[in-house]
Amino acid sequence: MGDAARRLSALAERALGAPLPVRIRAWDGSECGPPGTPLLVVRRRRALRRLLWKPGELGLARAWVAGDLDVEGDLYEALELLAGHLWERGEDTGRPAGGALLAALRDPTLRATGTALLRLARPWPPPPPPREEARPAGGPLHTVRRDKQAISHHYDVGNAFYEHVLGPSMVYSCAYWAPDSTLERAQEAKLDLVCRKLALTPGQRLLDVGCGWGSMPLHAAREHGVSVVGVTLSEEQAVYARKRVAEAGLTDRVEIRVQDYREVHDGPFDAVSSIGMAEHVGSARYAEYARELHALLRPGGRLLNHQIARRPLKDEAHYRVDPFIDRYVFPDGELAPVGRTVTQLEEAGFEVRDVESLREHYALTLRRWVANLEAHWDEAVRLTSAGRARVWRLYMAACALSFERNRIGVNQVLAVRTPPSGASGLPLRTRDWR
Repeated sequence: MGDAARRLSALAERALGAPLPVRIRAWDGSECGPPGTPLLVVRRRRALRRLLWKPGELGLARAWVAGDLDVEGDLYEALELLAGHLWERGEDTGRPAGGALLAALRDPTLRATGTALLRLARPWPPPPPPREEARPAGGPLHTVRRDKQAISHHYDVGNAFYEHVLGPSMVYSCAYWAPDSTLERAQEAKLDLVCRKLALTPGQRLLDVGCGWGSMPLHAAREHGVSVVGVTLSEEQAVYARKRVAEAGLTDRVEIRVQDYREVHDGPFDAVSSIGMAEHVGSARYAEYARELHALLRPGGRLLNHQIARRPLKDEAHYRVDPFIDRYVFPDGELAPVGRTVTQLEEAGFEVRDVESLREHYALTLRRWVANLEAHWDEAVRLTSAGRARVWRLYMAACALSFERNRIGVNQVLAVRTPPSGASGLPLRTRDWR
């Protein structure tokens, strides 16, 4: 047995100024590090080449997706122990460029002295990036064409894969939990919470922006008697949603379109729901998004905007999109603080009437999705690829911890296109929808 693990641990300790908090197993079978901790497995020497070639989260992500790096043991515990060393967020700067260990790889002084790592890595160029990495077309961000490509990368990976991860509800946003809920009941409770906040009544028209696999349109039409237009940019989602609508006998009340929200011109609607879609809009287009939805509502109509938020930064110019998320999960996606979202909705003409945080609910939801994926791992790999399944497992587990630690949040913002008379139509006790 070789000594690669010992040499890697020694270099990590030199970079961190403290021992690495997990045990390492290297490609030569050697192990080193504190017993009883999760095992960081460096399966192939090329993992080091990826990190040296792209020091930071991108090199780390490529090694993980390719299977060059892995974790044995509790993934959540490993992520907690390694977070500050590998991808510390930097709440004051917003820079997702990596923690102490990855920053050390950029340090020319340390690299010059780290001859052991260089010999271990044999730093010729690494293999090409994993095929799961997104490469959106050039040009300006968030054009209709580029947004469709980004959405396709994330969602058009096979509906059967998402069935295994999301479960029968096929809802890809945080559920609304009670102590004894199942995932399916909690997702139904979330959909009904949205409908009640929108005060849907029979005969009204609802626009569901980013309708996914059709769960919100189906629930609103079946349980509240409304007519629904659901729009998505994903061809696969639309096919699946239309099939569900037909099976439910609701084709007279639910229409599913492959359409960008900017291309909807048959308003006005009585209500608009946007659940987990606004993260794709981008800061450069958010004001347009808010204006478009405002224009699509009748006076007195309501918007329910359900959106993930990040913590505000001391200097917003420092905000950078997470490289792993951008390349492998949500290309071109961006998060904004909830205060900015509220401000932009107000600037578009909305009256914001209620903001509710569901942060802990998303952590619970993500842990259930991870458990679903792990329980159906072999089938998920068969349906997509090992790399794609690894992306989703790491992404969802890391996000669960981020919600639990208040690094990110999720909020439902209820806003009204209040008419000149000032009659919002809301009850005096706003949260009577509970």
